[in-house]
Order: sequence, then C-alpha cells, then structure tokens
Amino acid sequence: MTPRNADILQGCIVECDQPLSIEDLSRLCATEASCIVELVEEGILANEGEAPPVWRFGADAVRRARVALRLQRDLEVNLAGVALALDLLDEIERLRRRLYLGG
Repeated sequence: MTPRNADILQGCIVECDQPLSIEDLSRLCATEASCIVELVEEGILANEGEAPPVWRFGADAVRRARVALRLQRDLEVNLAGVALALDLLDEIERLRRRLYLGG
C-alpha cells in the first residue's frame, strides 16, 4: 500500500565542527553568494578569512542566514533592521537560557 500524497524530503547534515565555504552556505540557504557577502558586510554573519573565496563559516551561520533572508523576503526588512532583529533574538535566547539555568 503506497500513500497517494507522499512527499519526498531531502536534507543535508551539517557537522558543527566542519567549516562551510561561501558556496556551501549559499547552497544550503538557497541564495546567491552575493547575498551572503551582503550579510557579512552588514555584520550579520561572522566569518573567518580575508576574501569571499576563502571565507569559512560555522554551522550556526546556516540558521542565522536563513532567518536573515526570511526577514528580508517575507517582511521586507532592510539589512540594518535584520541585524537588529537578529541581535534581539540572540539576546532573548541568552536570557531564556539564563532563566532556565537559574541565574
């Protein structure tokens, strides 16, 4: 018996300790490398390396870039607003962790 409306999902496991190139990050976020460059220039994404061809990103950059791109696309927030929103979301997460840990 096969379901009529079976969806096939594809995923990619990103290891936390393996750095991502700009090409990897742009592919995982379904965007152009130029968008990633803009996020770095605005200070939204942290990277290592001097120039885009040698930039390396941590696995947390995938989540941060996806949220940033969604804010831009869905809410039409400019890059400065995206940076502020992400900083506030990070602060909320820090405060929740602190509250959860009791101090």
